[in-house]
Amino acid sequence: MFNSKYNKLLTGLLIIAIIVVLGILIYVGIDWYKAYTTGNDVEDGSDQFNGYINNTIATKPSNNEENNSGDLIEPDINVNNTATNTNGNGNGGGTTSNRPKYKGFYMVGKIEIPKIKLNCPVLEKATDSAIEVAVAVLNGPGINQVGNTVIIGHNYRNGTFFSNNKKLELGDKIYLTDLSGKKVTYTITKKYITNSEDADYMVRDTKGKREISLSTCTDDVNSKKRLVIWAEEK
Repeated sequence: MFNSKYNKLLTGLLIIAIIVVLGILIYVGIDWYKAYTTGNDVEDGSDQFNGYINNTIATKPSNNEENNSGDLIEPDINVNNTATNTNGNGNGGGTTSNRPKYKGFYMVGKIEIPKIKLNCPVLEKATDSAIEVAVAVLNGPGINQVGNTVIIGHNYRNGTFFSNNKKLELGDKIYLTDLSGKKVTYTITKKYITNSEDADYMVRDTKGKREISLSTCTDDVNSKKRLVIWAEEK
């Protein structure tokens, strides 16, 4: 009888162990699949952004001409939000209807961080739904504008979005491309962890420089802290 009860106990423990292992495998599998599909999606978003830039430049040949002083004429684009119509149809200065979108959200740029193999669209506004699909602007003058622009992204701990920001170091490069096609190089100058209520870094004086701040959750269980990275054009 003792052996029978002992065998039943072992069988029960074995079943529980199998269920736990299966649960872990399923969880890891779902997390891996989510990372894989999200990674492919953001690459598609970057391709969409590149296509928009290439099309914008291709359809605005006058923007590559020189003015009387010999300076290159910049594309007629508001890099924060909208592209302006310069096709000569009498609506110059009006907003075009083909602003680039990714999954229903307006894109205002693209961020590339080679160190962590990130190539991702930057969305116009950091809403709860927007940062589920990409990174987004939370505060500041806008992509590649003078001042400090804050970009936030989730840390899903699976390699997507800003999950690998913890691997970045001082001196690493960040590249931002805006709606005009201008690509600016930023160099990381500061990295630290702070609490979620700390917003002092968002409104810092950049002394006329272009700067950015990247913010994401830390790897602690409750994600109550924030990993903040400062970078400036150099």
